[in-house]
Amino acid sequence: MKKFVFFAGLLLLCASCTTVKKTSSTQPVSSNIEAAVTADLDVKNTKISYTYYPTNSVRRGGEANVKAAAIAEALRMNGNADVLVESQQEVYVRQGLLGKKIKSVTVTGYPATYKNFKSVDEETLKKVMVGKCCK
Repeated sequence: MKKFVFFAGLLLLCASCTTVKKTSSTQPVSSNIEAAVTADLDVKNTKISYTYYPTNSVRRGGEANVKAAAIAEALRMNGNADVLVESQQEVYVRQGLLGKKIKSVTVTGYPATYKNFKSVDEETLKKVMVGKCCK
């Protein structure tokens, strides 16, 4: 009985070591979505400051990812604003034996929300597009 269990275990061990390789390809799709819309920006008078301590998964995305997460968290914690106007980021980096590690990011700025969305007329669109080259 011991020999049977031994050989069954050995057979199971050998059978489970297979490599699966899958490949796929994608087809590029060209689609541009453009809309001529303007909106008013309601900026609050009070300046906010928020210190963000990133997790390891956020740090793996790089410094730009940590800054974006800090701004998003600051906006969420201070009234769910849409954008941070005149934002400044102060990054605290600690140098270790294996490289640098972002410990915290302090974000300051004025929270603002978009409101009063409206379509742009053709004259305003022409004024905005002056100086921009078309494809």
